[in-house]
Amino acid sequence: MKTLGNTFLRLSSRFPIARWSPIPLRLIVGYGFMEHGFAKLSHGVDTFAAILRALGVPDPHLMAWLTILTELFGGFAVILGAFVPVVSLPMAAVLLTAMFTVHLPYGFSSIKLLAVTATGPKFGPPGYEVALLYIACLATLVMGGSGPFAVDGLIGHTLSDYLRRSKFVGLPDDRVIGDVGCEKVPRPRVKSEKGQFSRIQHQPGSAIWSITRPQP
Repeated sequence: MKTLGNTFLRLSSRFPIARWSPIPLRLIVGYGFMEHGFAKLSHGVDTFAAILRALGVPDPHLMAWLTILTELFGGFAVILGAFVPVVSLPMAAVLLTAMFTVHLPYGFSSIKLLAVTATGPKFGPPGYEVALLYIACLATLVMGGSGPFAVDGLIGHTLSDYLRRSKFVGLPDDRVIGDVGCEKVPRPRVKSEKGQFSRIQHQPGSAIWSITRPQP
């Protein structure tokens, strides 16, 4: 198993273009959500609220607006790679609601070709396949990161630079102050203003720094 893992790492290191892989996911997921949001607005919020009322959704008018705003702003945030772990939660909630209230009775497949007539192809009700694909894409972005040209990456680098230049004041006990996603290069000890030492430790195998204060 270890040999197989090492082989995989060697193969993946030969393809530096892999770091760009989150970008097409961000573009298609973000655009897809925004397109659905604009479609609901173009047909009218009241029309979508009536559909939610027929499905038994409580307070359908409020939920209609929340769904549309989630699709518009959530989709735009995913395109920018901004706060993806946060916006993915309401976006996944919208997908799961649609899957269990609308698509689940019609099976997995989202494309059901029934016939081809003179007026064009005829399709049956869509299943939950597309909803699962969107959820899988969101999960991939949350677990693997938003990739290059992402606001999340800019925030991470800014926070890393701030911690690198900061001087910390010693605290009365030795405890972990917080976990901050930074670079994967261990940091040296940093002298505090009171003559004590603050230390930022890197956890092996992750991109997490633990900021600790020794007891004076």
